[in-house]
Amino acid sequence: MNLKDTRTTNILLLIVAIPIVFYLLKTLSFIFIPLIASMFIALLFLPLMRWLNKRKVPRPVSILLIILIIIGALKAGVELIKLSSHEIMATDNEFFAKAETKLTDVIVSIEQFFGMDRVQGENILLHYFESNNNLGNVSTTLDFIGDTVTMTLMTLFFTVLLLSGSINFQKLLNDTIFKQQYSSIKIFMKIEKDIIKFVLVKFLISLFTGIGIGLACLFFDVSFPIFWGLFAFVINFVQMIGSVISVVLLALFAFIELDPTSVLFFFVLTITAVQVLMGGVLEPIFMGKTFSINVITILIMLMFWGYLWGVPGLIMSIPITVFLRIILEQFPKTRLLADLIAGPDQDIHCFLKKNYKH
Repeated sequence: MNLKDTRTTNILLLIVAIPIVFYLLKTLSFIFIPLIASMFIALLFLPLMRWLNKRKVPRPVSILLIILIIIGALKAGVELIKLSSHEIMATDNEFFAKAETKLTDVIVSIEQFFGMDRVQGENILLHYFESNNNLGNVSTTLDFIGDTVTMTLMTLFFTVLLLSGSINFQKLLNDTIFKQQYSSIKIFMKIEKDIIKFVLVKFLISLFTGIGIGLACLFFDVSFPIFWGLFAFVINFVQMIGSVISVVLLALFAFIELDPTSVLFFFVLTITAVQVLMGGVLEPIFMGKTFSINVITILIMLMFWGYLWGVPGLIMSIPITVFLRIILEQFPKTRLLADLIAGPDQDIHCFLKKNYKH
């Protein structure tokens, strides 16, 4: 078989293999989601593991300490959810009556605009939002809780395996992608450093975004500041569209609750300024050029991983993209793809570096 036939065969095999890989990623998402999530979590705790190892702390004790830290973080998240739930449940009926009236007016205006017909006298909210299958709703909720608990336990299990060395990610890279031991160690350290920096910066930016949104709700007397702060913190992990969703939903909620005065305008202006300051100014500064990713790439990755894995895919899409970019940068044949993933500033930086070394 000549070189041309071999190349054609490889291309055909690639065309056949890609749909199979996508199918497996979607079908076996219950395994891949906790596995990928645990990989990022393990990378975060590897420096702590090495620090404890230098101080002669036994590995089982180190792993137990990290498990306690993770459980403590999960417990803190559960407590915040419970606090926001109590905040909503403690609201008086006057608020819900006012919100219902305002929402009814909005829906009536939309009906009139589109010429929609509805039986006069029928409750609008019940007409659009009531579900006749309450048993199905309960079943869906229980399934969601069960899936979440299962994913959490599997993620914790894989994290323990990675930290204990039962799954050697560095050796896996060396055996499958890289051929030289030195190269795999060097690239693994770069992956570890970049992913840790990305996750920490994203966590801090999301945390301060949530605090800023919560304080804005508190200052402008918008209901449920804890809930909206927590929501902004979580949704901000979805790159780009998370901040837009947060602002739009909170602005709609404020429109329903507040009267359309200057207070509403300045509130929307404030929460928009918080998102722009955190996501548009501070995040790029702290991330640096290392994490410069093309906007089109971000949108494609969000749609792709969101379709495959839902909300977990949306959250992990950018860390996965950063990981893939680091891998692609190591080989001359795939460096062009890495440059396409990078943002315009990074492309210019690479061009100047190649053409004006001296």
